[in-house]
Amino acid sequence: MFTRAATPPSPRSRLRAVCVALLSGVLPVLAALLVSAPPAHAATLTEIRDFGENPSNLGMHLYVPDGVGEQPAVLVAVHYCTGSGPAFHSGTEFASLADRYGFIVVYPSATRAGQCFDVSSPQALTRGGGSDPVGIRSMVGYVETHHNADPDRIFVTGASSGAMMTNVLLGVYPDVFAAGAAYMGVPFGCFATNDGSEWNSACANGQLIRSPQEWGDAVRAAYPGYAGPRPRMQLWHGTEDTTLHHNNLGEEVKQWTDVLGVSQTPVHSDSPQPNWNLTRYGDAGERAPVEAISLVGVGHSLPGGGMAARTIAFFGLDEAGTS
Repeated sequence: MFTRAATPPSPRSRLRAVCVALLSGVLPVLAALLVSAPPAHAATLTEIRDFGENPSNLGMHLYVPDGVGEQPAVLVAVHYCTGSGPAFHSGTEFASLADRYGFIVVYPSATRAGQCFDVSSPQALTRGGGSDPVGIRSMVGYVETHHNADPDRIFVTGASSGAMMTNVLLGVYPDVFAAGAAYMGVPFGCFATNDGSEWNSACANGQLIRSPQEWGDAVRAAYPGYAGPRPRMQLWHGTEDTTLHHNNLGEEVKQWTDVLGVSQTPVHSDSPQPNWNLTRYGDAGERAPVEAISLVGVGHSLPGGGMAARTIAFFGLDEAGTS
């Protein structure tokens, strides 16, 4: 009896068999690689050196989100005493909001003892005076040059010492900043000293009470002859602040309503959240010339959760970028 020999497989069948064998081994490996693959590159905080004129030797850190636009906005975020740029980056929500809306964040770092910014010397309170504001202005210029930042969308915010610096920067560089937001600050010039001291107890304790025009004149004297538009201002302060008295909120309102030429009588008042008392001056909309938020029962601990998002909305940056 003869047994019929098996027909040898065709070249196409052999190729198919090889492919099946290979894929049966390769696909699980590919699947494992996809599961264990590292996430896509995420933006990181970067230290920048040699960013320009820097008379007081400030540090600079920069956060540029992935996928930032061709002409991004810039937010300068200024830390509190004893803090640093990296600490303010990790301890606030501004970087996550930058990821969402596509703006760049600059984090200055004070380097003097106590890590407070100079908001008291005659040099700091004069345009081009040769102190911390000059270094921060150079940081903005660096971002404009190296990242094609939009010069019409430069903003500044800060807490405590950084809030004081926010007031100072809007005074000495009104042609640079479109708006500011000060958390627990004092008016421009309130901390002024002439004896080299960096602390003004009368101001800190809320004892410097001046007329709106006196406060406004202090700002106007920082840049004599300037007749251009002035930045808008958002102000935050807790009623139980024992470091920088809540009285300073009212004095800031006096100052910036005078500088911006609007009435001190609010045109809008509400409570967007429990214990938040919000007032707007000059316009009832979300981008009023001056907006003040007094937080009942809150001490020297701002910004809290959700406040940064409200600041970004006040600046108009929540319409700017990508998800």
